[in-house]
Amino acid sequence: MTKPNIKDLSRKELEEWLTQRREPLYRASQVQRWLFQKGALSFSEMTDLSGELRSAMEEAFSISRLRVVHKSQSKDGTVKFLFGLADTLNIESVLIPETKRLTLCISTQAGCGFGCSFCATAQMGLKRNLRASEILDQILEARRSVALDRRITHVVLMGMGEPLANYPQTLKALEIMTDASGGIGISPRRITVSTVGLVPQIKRLMEETRVNLAVSLHATTDDLRSQMMPVNRKYPLAELIKCCRSLPVPKRRRITFEYVLLRGINHSPEDARRLGQLLKGIRCKINLIPFNPHSGSSYQRPTQEEVLQFQNSLHAQGYQVNVREPRGDDIQAACGQLQTETKTVQGSKFDVGHRTLNIALNG
Repeated sequence: MTKPNIKDLSRKELEEWLTQRREPLYRASQVQRWLFQKGALSFSEMTDLSGELRSAMEEAFSISRLRVVHKSQSKDGTVKFLFGLADTLNIESVLIPETKRLTLCISTQAGCGFGCSFCATAQMGLKRNLRASEILDQILEARRSVALDRRITHVVLMGMGEPLANYPQTLKALEIMTDASGGIGISPRRITVSTVGLVPQIKRLMEETRVNLAVSLHATTDDLRSQMMPVNRKYPLAELIKCCRSLPVPKRRRITFEYVLLRGINHSPEDARRLGQLLKGIRCKINLIPFNPHSGSSYQRPTQEEVLQFQNSLHAQGYQVNVREPRGDDIQAACGQLQTETKTVQGSKFDVGHRTLNIALNG
């Protein structure tokens, strides 16, 4: 029988296990520091714990590590990881270097079940939810590849899958990710969670965490959005926008709205006007993502002039609007280019998939 992974335990759960062994509660911080700050791969490395406690943990738990199946580096410095899970499924993460920040985009599910028409990962369907340890291990493994003089500064949950459809494990991962005393210690201001618009979970996320929210919008009418994003049939635009308008967004923070531009479909002057009206009164910024073509999709990218016209129309309505330039497009790591396909790497088969990637950097 496989032993439970100690990285899947929250601080409270670890404290409860230690209490049963009559160990002081501060041991939980010590153990988690070894796991998430020092990157320990064995209990024997935890030298400030007694031999008896290390042996007990060895008997009760395992310590996970993701397997790097493949790693590609773009000419612009972007790195794409294909990680192998224990059950032979695979997930992807993308590391994006910039002058003053290093952002990691991580996955929360293997595949995705929401069927967005413009997204390559939708072709995979949902394989399964990731456990908290599998979400966190993407950060730990990517961190091992970073030069000693650099560190991962920002994390975006925008990779494969819908984070809020895996809410319990996503929340547990976020708690450890933001814990400075024993966890990874990334400020909530530097973490962004992207969602297709699951209204009840959005409310919970903003009540239970202090991370940034990014909402995938992509259309300004229910008819079009329902065609592109089936989730809109359950949570239509009026309900989603009403939810966003009611959220307790902290001062000096904004909701990010993501908008993939599809040529001839959703970037007309009327679309820009409707988008401005929809978001009126919400403290927000808009990220425009010109579509990056991928096999299996009939969508096309707008021209630069069309993108600029749409951006200028929103600027004129008073919005902060960013256009996300593709990063890592030469290794198929740009927005929406990571496709579901089967390849062979070093003799092993793997699935490659990724939902539309938008780096919504905040903080």
